[in-house]
Amino acid sequence: MIRDITIGQYYQTKSVIHDLDPRVKLMGTLVFIISLFLGKNVWLYLGATAFLAMVIGLSRVPLKFIIKGLRAVVVLILFSTVFNLFLTEGEVVLTIWKLQITKEGIYTAAFMVVRLMYLIVGSSLMTFTTTPNHLTDGLEKGLGFLKIIKVPVHEIAMMMSIALRFIPILIEETDKIMKAQMARGADFDNGGLIKKAKAMVPILVPLIISAFRRANELAMAMEARCYHGSEGRTKMKPLKYKKNDYIAYIVMFAYLAGMIAIKVLRPGMI
Repeated sequence: MIRDITIGQYYQTKSVIHDLDPRVKLMGTLVFIISLFLGKNVWLYLGATAFLAMVIGLSRVPLKFIIKGLRAVVVLILFSTVFNLFLTEGEVVLTIWKLQITKEGIYTAAFMVVRLMYLIVGSSLMTFTTTPNHLTDGLEKGLGFLKIIKVPVHEIAMMMSIALRFIPILIEETDKIMKAQMARGADFDNGGLIKKAKAMVPILVPLIISAFRRANELAMAMEARCYHGSEGRTKMKPLKYKKNDYIAYIVMFAYLAGMIAIKVLRPGMI
């Protein structure tokens, strides 16, 4: 299960999406997320499916690698499904003891599952195709206008980049600790909820210690290199828009306009 967490990882390959400016990918992710919340409409989700499939194809990231990341949130998806099935009012189609499943609940649960899956896949594609350094540069450049109101954009972007960079490192560290504890006879699969929770203590304690040690080492390394924030810093490779970036902007805003048109013309679920 630990190895199934792929968010924050960068998949190295050569593709059109990888070569795009990080600001374009950040905007594209935002546009895609907005489109998913326009409404509960089959046609809207068909449009989102087509757009997502096109981006996945252009990114050249294997579909198996993308789906692998969904395994880590299966519990969240199942919880959302059950919650919407039994707690949505409407026309009752099935009664189980005191619980009722409604027609509206089935529709809502189906749309919610698809929405969660698309949110995770769409957001993950940004990290799959963008290195942490490029993501930091894109965030800093894209949110640069906030500096006018004294928002520390560079520091915020740096923190987000470091957090994403540490995700795969901590996952690998957790996997090593679990294997070491299993070699000493630890059992993480059998027993009840309380027993499993207690079994996690020998993992969490060394993991937290390791995380603090790595954070301290990173802080000392940054200080040794005279890092003092964005003041007076320049970029070795400043971000510049290319032809493909402008084309990508046109495509994403055409997609958003099309989704809004579908929302206006077909406001119902079907």
